[in-house]
Amino acid sequence: MKKNVADVLVEMLVNAGVKRVYAVTGDSLNPVNDAVRRDGRLKWIHVRHEEAGAYAASMDAELDGIGCCMGSSGPGHVHLVNGLYDANRAGNPVIAIASTVETDKLGTENFQETNVTKLFDDCSKYCFMANTPVQAVHGFQAAIQHAIQDKGVGVVGLPGDIASAEAQESTTSLQNYFTTSSIIPTQDKIKELAEVLNSNKKVMLFAGHGCREAEVEVMQLAKKLKAPIGFSFRGKIFFDKTSNPYAVGLNGLLGSKSGFKAMHEADAVVLLGTDFPYTDFLPEKNTLIQIDIKPERIGRRAKVDYGYHGTIKDTLQAVLPHVEVNEDDEFLKEMREVHQDLEEKYQSYVTQKAEEEKIHPEYVASVIDKIATDDAIFTVDTGMSAVWAARYLKGKTNRYLTGSFNHGSMANAMPMAMGAGLGHPNRQVIALCGDGGLTMLLGDLMTISQYNIPVKIVVFNNRSLGMVKLEMEVEGYPDWQTDLENPDFVKVAEAMNIKAWEAKCGKDVKTALQEAFFHDGPALINIYTDPSALAMPPEIKFNQIKGFAKSMSKLMINGRSAEVIDSAKSNFKYLKELF
Repeated sequence: MKKNVADVLVEMLVNAGVKRVYAVTGDSLNPVNDAVRRDGRLKWIHVRHEEAGAYAASMDAELDGIGCCMGSSGPGHVHLVNGLYDANRAGNPVIAIASTVETDKLGTENFQETNVTKLFDDCSKYCFMANTPVQAVHGFQAAIQHAIQDKGVGVVGLPGDIASAEAQESTTSLQNYFTTSSIIPTQDKIKELAEVLNSNKKVMLFAGHGCREAEVEVMQLAKKLKAPIGFSFRGKIFFDKTSNPYAVGLNGLLGSKSGFKAMHEADAVVLLGTDFPYTDFLPEKNTLIQIDIKPERIGRRAKVDYGYHGTIKDTLQAVLPHVEVNEDDEFLKEMREVHQDLEEKYQSYVTQKAEEEKIHPEYVASVIDKIATDDAIFTVDTGMSAVWAARYLKGKTNRYLTGSFNHGSMANAMPMAMGAGLGHPNRQVIALCGDGGLTMLLGDLMTISQYNIPVKIVVFNNRSLGMVKLEMEVEGYPDWQTDLENPDFVKVAEAMNIKAWEAKCGKDVKTALQEAFFHDGPALINIYTDPSALAMPPEIKFNQIKGFAKSMSKLMINGRSAEVIDSAKSNFKYLKELF
């Protein structure tokens, strides 16, 4: 039996290491659907919304090297865009197949027609529209290779008639090539880097996701230099461990006082594998050194004095023999004391009593940290859920933490957990979801149910868009249109055949989480957290205090004094740190 183009596509995906495709089938995508069915080596995951499929495919890529999602003509593949933006910015190799109208209908404003290359150009490393069977095979190979090598999204527009057409002989390779080359600066640059490190006594290391494979080398460098280690949100799970004697916390919007202070009081800061976006939190007066596998990132966030192109692991292995031992550990001790003091304050917030349906989210996050397994995979929604994850989730033997840290989208945690749960069913997968984020893609709870994906969905149900509310208040606006009327999430989950628990009082939290985490199958835990809870950034500017006071005054004038009082009561623990 002769192969059609869809058959060749399936073969190439299998050869590249793809295990699953996430899609909603229909019209122009049906030939691919049928090829997947006949081949039998790929699992088709029928998501309820293509955006969820794109996020799940991104998680496949982040954890296991490659992922794949598909969308049918027009509206179907348009839904992929948000998840693909996230994957592309996170550096996750995802193959996206955008099936579309037949070739003789292209350019005629046909029903459900889109311009695929224009649509996906900004959220991909490679985007190609196949107009012939031979072009399609070339496009598949190029898309997969670009996604792997450039670490991002490869998109192929595939008209339905091309997908079902007989495949023709092509000179293009049907396999793809994963390279593991070492990338290090030249010897003179390694010598220069060592000289810079040796000439500064107060050095701070700031580690990002690029240190994922270089934990040992970063720790060795910190030991030699007596250097505190700060980290970005994507880097924290590798270094934010109670056993790490160099950890001083995060810097940035969700950062801590100790992480900010260490960075600004160091003589030299080494940015390791991080494209840290919060330029307002970066220092300007000390020496900045940046090492990154992507040279185009060097210096684009801060005034870098020394930039080096290389993978973190290889570069540090090359420079470590030339680094002298720093005998002076006063700077490290001082920063660690600040960090330890802050950690104790965070734990004190956990023990404070809460009213019914106003459970402290800090307490919830701390319980999750304590009872989750040492190799748990955490996915985190953007918003206040991310704040509590940043403050309370710690690294253990093989934990992993991810979220929409580059794109900053809502609704990412639950679909990311789908991908993690399918790829790693023997590990505990926990999604920390905001109620706003969860309701955006609520239908894909049914995908979790249908495939019995053993994820644990923790809903921080504060009945509001908490981060947006805080943003408005610090800018001097009274919060408006941030409140949410939520369904009963327990009943929703149970209607979808997902076991569910609920906590309205603090005393119920631990039992609900423990039972749900060790339930054999998917589970949802609906926790009524305090809607007034907020968190302070590591540096508070006067205009933020002024704006917050201004917004509270406006609320009082508009008859919302009870909310102002609740906010003050809930957050006095943070507000008192300002003075």
